[in-house]
Amino acid sequence: MAEPKVWTFFYGSYMNPAVLAETGIHPDRFLVARLPGYDVRIEPRANLVAAPGREVYGVLAAATHTELARLYAHAQDVLGETYLPHPVLVETDEGPRPALCYISASMAPRAAEAAYVDRILAPARQFGFPAEYIARLESFRPRA
Repeated sequence: MAEPKVWTFFYGSYMNPAVLAETGIHPDRFLVARLPGYDVRIEPRANLVAAPGREVYGVLAAATHTELARLYAHAQDVLGETYLPHPVLVETDEGPRPALCYISASMAPRAAEAAYVDRILAPARQFGFPAEYIARLESFRPRA
């Protein structure tokens, strides 16, 4: 029997299909989604903070728990950040969907690298996120 998949809300570099492919994850489908009540930070990695009245854009993709464990072990081992799963309710064009969302409670704020921000901006543009949200992501690009 195949391992079941769960909807996962990706909002940082993991919404980039090429980045997911680097860890052997190839979702069949991506749904654009938004998560109300949170704001995005990229300091130095993408992360979410509770923020009433704000919303974060990202994508939903289905993955197995084994794939998610491998992906977030990569985040810890390679990127140096620990993310833990949180249940959320996201909005899509197909209606609301429950999903897992990985958030770091221990990230020390520091400047992001331009290349990392670009790995988030590329899919944000590709998936057609609103211009205001693209500008929010661009605001994390380090100043030269």
